[in-house]
Formats: sequence, C-alpha cells, structure tokens
Amino acid sequence: MGDERPREEQRRTSTAVSRRAAAAAVWYLRAVTFVNFLSAVWVSLGQDLRRHNTEDYFTPYLLTAGFASGLFTAFLAVTMRRRKRAAWILNTVLSGLFLVLFAVAMFFPEIRRHAQNWVSLALTAGFVAALVAGRREFYAKGDRANPKLAAAVAAGGLLVTSLLAALLVTVTNHAHDEYRSTFLDRWRYGTMRLVSLAADDERFTGITTPGWVDVAVNVLSTLLLVAVLYAAFRSRKAVDPLTEDDEARLRALLDKHGERDSLGYFALRREKSVVWSPTGKAAVAYRVVGGVSLASGDPIGDPEAWPGAIEPWLAEARAHGWTPAVMGASEEAGTIYARHGLDALELGDEALVETAAFTLEGRAMRTVRQAYNRVRRAGYTVRVRRHADIPDDEMAYLLERADDWRDGATERGFSMALGRLGDPADGQCVMLECRDSRAGEGEGELKALLSFVPWGPHGLSLDLMRRDRDADNGLVEYMIIELLQRAAEIQITQVSLNFAMFRSVFERGSRLGAGPVLRLWRSLLSFFSRWWQIESLYRANAKYRPIWEPRFLLFEKSGDLPRIGIASARAEGFLEAPGLPKWLHRTHLESRR
Repeated sequence: MGDERPREEQRRTSTAVSRRAAAAAVWYLRAVTFVNFLSAVWVSLGQDLRRHNTEDYFTPYLLTAGFASGLFTAFLAVTMRRRKRAAWILNTVLSGLFLVLFAVAMFFPEIRRHAQNWVSLALTAGFVAALVAGRREFYAKGDRANPKLAAAVAAGGLLVTSLLAALLVTVTNHAHDEYRSTFLDRWRYGTMRLVSLAADDERFTGITTPGWVDVAVNVLSTLLLVAVLYAAFRSRKAVDPLTEDDEARLRALLDKHGERDSLGYFALRREKSVVWSPTGKAAVAYRVVGGVSLASGDPIGDPEAWPGAIEPWLAEARAHGWTPAVMGASEEAGTIYARHGLDALELGDEALVETAAFTLEGRAMRTVRQAYNRVRRAGYTVRVRRHADIPDDEMAYLLERADDWRDGATERGFSMALGRLGDPADGQCVMLECRDSRAGEGEGELKALLSFVPWGPHGLSLDLMRRDRDADNGLVEYMIIELLQRAAEIQITQVSLNFAMFRSVFERGSRLGAGPVLRLWRSLLSFFSRWWQIESLYRANAKYRPIWEPRFLLFEKSGDLPRIGIASARAEGFLEAPGLPKWLHRTHLESRR
C-alpha cells in the first residue's frame, strides 16, 4: 500500500488536456496498427509503404507495413491503453528518435521537396506532443523483473529460433552442388531472416529455399517478438497473499457482518490478497489472474466503510495496470461499486432457501418428494456434523474419499468455493455424509459428501459436492433435503445453494409470449449447456423452490469483458495455464496449513 499515495497524487494532477492527449496517442497507435495489418493483406499497399520508407520519403512513426509491425503496434496500443509507464517510455524514446531523424532529413532538398514528408513529420511530431502532454496518464507499474526477463527471453528465444530456422533451411535447401554452404552459413541466413525479416540472397549463394520457408522463419520471428514484448510489459503477478493477521481480521469482520453476504466466508481463500479500508472496518479480497484484479462477492465488513476499501483496491489496480472486476456482487454492493465508476452486468441468480418455509408437501413438490422417498427406502442415511466435531482419523478418511471422487486434477472454484477441506481453522463448516447401509457393516459405505461454510451465525453456503460415480442417482438432492429438514439440529435458518447463471433467460424464455431474441438466447444457452451445465444447474436448484437473489459482474469498460471472462474461467478452474503439468494445479492436502 505504500506506493498508492504517490500514484493517487499523480492521478489528481490529471487534467482534461492530459487525458485527451493520452487518448490521442493510443488512437494513433490503433490507426497505425490497422494500416499495418491492411498492408499485410493488401499487397500493393504494403509494397508502396515499404518503397516509401526506403526511397521516396519516410512514413510516420511505426507505419512500416506488414503483419509483424502491425502486431508490434497493436501490443503497444494495448499496453498504452492500460496506462503502462514502460510502454510510454519506449514510445517516447523511439518516437523522439524518429522525430530527430525527420528534422535532420528535412535539411536535404531531395527529402524536403516531397509533400508527404511534411505530413509524416507532422504526424510524428503530433504523436510526440501527445505523449509529452499526456505523460501524467501513464502511471501503471510493471514487474521489476521484466527487463531481465525480456532480455533472457530475447537471448534464449533468438538462439532457439535461429537454430530452428537453420534446421529448416538445411532440410529444404536445393541450391546447386557447386554452391555448397556450411551449417554456419545456413544459421546466419536464418538469423538474418529472423532479425530483419529479409536476407540479401546475393550474400548466400549456396542457399536456395522455397518461399514458404522464408514465411515460416518470419512467423518464428513474430512469435519471438510477441514473447519478448509480453515479458517486457507484463503486469505484476506476485501480490501479498492472505497473512495470518489478515485472516484473523477478516474472521472478526465475518463474526460481526457475515450474515450480509452468503459468499463472505469465501474471502478466506488463502491465494487471495486483501485491501483494507483506512478504519479497518471493511476489506476487499481479490486475486490477480492474467492481469485482472478479480474480487468476488461483496466487500467484507460494515457497508458504510465499503467505499473506503473499494477506493484503495481500484487505486492498486490502476497503479499496476490491472483490470478491475468483481464476480458475484449483490445488488447492494453493485450499487456502491457503480458509484466508483464500474458498470454492472447481471450474471444470474443465487438460490437461497429459508429452512422454515421449506416443505415437501403439495402438488408442486410431488416429483421431489417421490425422488427423496425412493433414495431413503433404498437404505441411504445422512449424518450432519460440524467439522470441529469430526475426529482427525475420520476427517482424514473423508478427505481421501473426496479426493478420489474429484472430477479432474484441478480443484475448481473461486467466487463460491473455499478451495480447501478439513482445515482446523474451518471448524464451523458443516459436513454431510451419505452412507449406504446396504453395503458393509456399521454405519455403511460412504457414497457422497457435501460441505457447507458458515453464512453468519444461522446460515450455510454450499462449498463442495462429491459423490461416488457408481452410487444411485439423487443422492445430492436427498442430502440437501435432509439438511433442510434437520436444520434445527445445527441451528440454521437459511441455506445458499448453487449459483444459476442466466437463470432469468431460461425462466422468461420458456414463457408464452417470449420474444424472438429472448428465445434465441435461451436456445443458444441450452446448446452450450451440453458441456457447461448452465441449464441443468438452474433446474437442479429450482426444485427446492428457492428465493432467487441476483448476482452481478462489475467492470470498467465493456471492451475488457473477454479478458475478464478468461480470467474468471482460469480462477474458477475451467481453464488452466498452458504448458504446466497437471500435478502443479492440484491444491489439496499438501497446500493446507
């Protein structure tokens, strides 16, 4: 938090002129990106630009034509839009050198007489002026290790790609026998292709390759450029994880205000970080994933102190160039976030059940009642206990079975999952064990587990569901109904079940008179439900006749939604970082304190 005040003071010096100048610089890079990509597919345009760069006149800053140059300017445009200070420094240095070059070139009559040169000079000077005028707007810090990492990637990447290029040239070289080339010649040829995207064929008489080989080497060069740029401008990833003191303070706030939000207890996930309000009465828990500062649920603590925690969280995100986003905020919290410049998008609804109002009686519950009675008659029983009441040896067995039943190596969940099971600090969590009394002796064979986290003093929020794949269908529903009917045993009055994404679409889209757009949207979601269980989750929750509470996604710019979506999928465990072994993503017994 020590860096926030200088950054905020810098932001307070922002003016309308500096903001417009910064926007102009970003739009210039976007325009150059468009022309560069256009010239890559429009052959005659690309040839003209390259000729103008080398013969008749100099084109404006970074307008060099081609896919690689378009990718470079696109990357700079994105990093400048994210207000990266390193990108501003690089653009200022390069464009300043270009401007000096233009100014010197204008002393030569053969350059000065072309009107296009004056246009190029004016555009480059305007870009430099926009950078200087908008310098206050580029405040986001990168990782301190970025320069060393970029240098290492450049050196190692150039060595690897040049060897690959030399190998490719060796395999495809069909020059005449009298012009034999050595491997060193072929390596130099590939390296020149990588560095300059072209090579002087007259210098390499013993090398003749098909055109697609040169294209392949240029693609390698582009990939290397992307890797170096990413290493140079990546956002800071390492943030301070939740400390023991943070966890203790969060638990104290949950004891006082935990009944306000059913997702509050999930703020105790230990890979999260936390930002506190100046009074310490509120906090925002978040995790940085792919350059997105992703908070979940409502801020913890007194709602009157929420703004005091939201402001430093946003300030930290801006200081590091992170994209701020909130997953699963309530309407009350969404309103307060909106006052701080975030926009809202309804994600779906959370299913809340009041235990006193739940009943299996009535015609509407006939199907649920029959399914419940079928499982009960089959000989299944449910045991309900707080985690603190489970002996260590029994808990170890439950953890082993839960791990065996897990679907895949990745522990899924972020906004509505705790990410650990059996931790001694979570003694107030509730475990439901479903056993088959027909198999084995004593209590019977364990067939399913449910774990709930506390939601204030008299509520529970569903955290984890695991079942034996070979067990009878309907066990999870049977266990939930048992919990609702036996709520008095553990003194609870309300239970939060699964989150139903886009619930209102399924509900309204099936009604008489639904419009064509709504019906099309419902059909599309039903199609994707074959893989992601969107509709089935809604149907599974609806059978308990719950109270539906809307949950919202908060974001700054609509253009950030794809990035936020990917970051959310990664945080929830639906997408994994490429290239990492599966066992690196397992977070179970070994990660518990």
